[in-house]
Amino acid sequence: MQYRPKKNVRKRSLKTGLPPGSLVHIGRQRTEGTKISIIDYDETQFREQTVDAVDACFPFKDSPTVTWINIEGVQQTDILEKLGACYQLHPLVMEDVVNTEQRPKIENYDNYLYIVMKMLYAGGAAQVISTEQISLVLGRHYVISFQEGIEGDVFNHVRERLRSDKGTARRRGADYVVYSLIDAVVDNYFSILETLGEQVEVLEEKLVTHPTSDTLRDIHVMKREIIFLRKTVWPLREVISTLQREDSSLVQDSTRLYLRDVYDHTIQVIDTIETYRDMVTGMLDIYLSSISYRLNAVMKVLTIIATIFMPLTFLAGVYGMNFRHMPELEWRYGYAMIWALMIGIGLSMIFFFRKKKWL
Repeated sequence: MQYRPKKNVRKRSLKTGLPPGSLVHIGRQRTEGTKISIIDYDETQFREQTVDAVDACFPFKDSPTVTWINIEGVQQTDILEKLGACYQLHPLVMEDVVNTEQRPKIENYDNYLYIVMKMLYAGGAAQVISTEQISLVLGRHYVISFQEGIEGDVFNHVRERLRSDKGTARRRGADYVVYSLIDAVVDNYFSILETLGEQVEVLEEKLVTHPTSDTLRDIHVMKREIIFLRKTVWPLREVISTLQREDSSLVQDSTRLYLRDVYDHTIQVIDTIETYRDMVTGMLDIYLSSISYRLNAVMKVLTIIATIFMPLTFLAGVYGMNFRHMPELEWRYGYAMIWALMIGIGLSMIFFFRKKKWL
């Protein structure tokens, strides 16, 4: 698994000098259009449709039924500007919607709540992690969700529960829809962490059995992924905690109980990420220690070899001198005696090293 960096990203510097509330799309440039879907329901009826024009969302503003408007693609700022004007969303909110580099947060605007979070999902054979900003606007009887792209989302289970009327989803208010969307995002974090955990185990086994330079690269990639996940999930804990404790009539007491459960799940995700971060940090230390140990082992062998050959080299150097008057040159068994002496010195040194447990 690896984090896929955003390419062709429009930078925040494009907004330099513009007045607050200016709608300038910040984030990955996309060529696809905007997709708008509407789910409207109450206890007795359900209606789902995909519309081409944003004007079709306007009649649902004052509808007594619960309406979920899902906007996929935020690069067409003119469409978002019309929707924001109809639902009386603050210009700063719309500015944050089109700026996809936001940190997870929650803001109270009295008539509605604005929530930002990050959706993660892994796909492909390489299990590439993709990130997408999700913005939620919770009103009295409506929920507007803004998705950064149209590649898909993790909200299919929420849609299926509303379609099939399973559970109590259709008998609750718009705040329950927001809870369901947040819960879907948090639950998907567990799927990402399960895959990440498997890769951490594989990397740990590779580190113990046969560490290589590629192992060090994999450790750094894994560490970067975990830091990215931590930055994504850590602020969401405060968002859910604030939403749970928010003194707002838009959130019912019955929904706060469910938000408490999501908060617990978020804490579990953070604890798991912290565990993986500690493991990967320990892997880096183990790798460095392993490389240092292997280097020391090689140096020890080379040192012992050099130490054994030092006296032998001395003897060979002495008798390699071409002096005429050397008494040993005339010995009949001088050559054999020198070999015996050299072999004896070598064996004696090996025996001494083994006795000292240096070998």
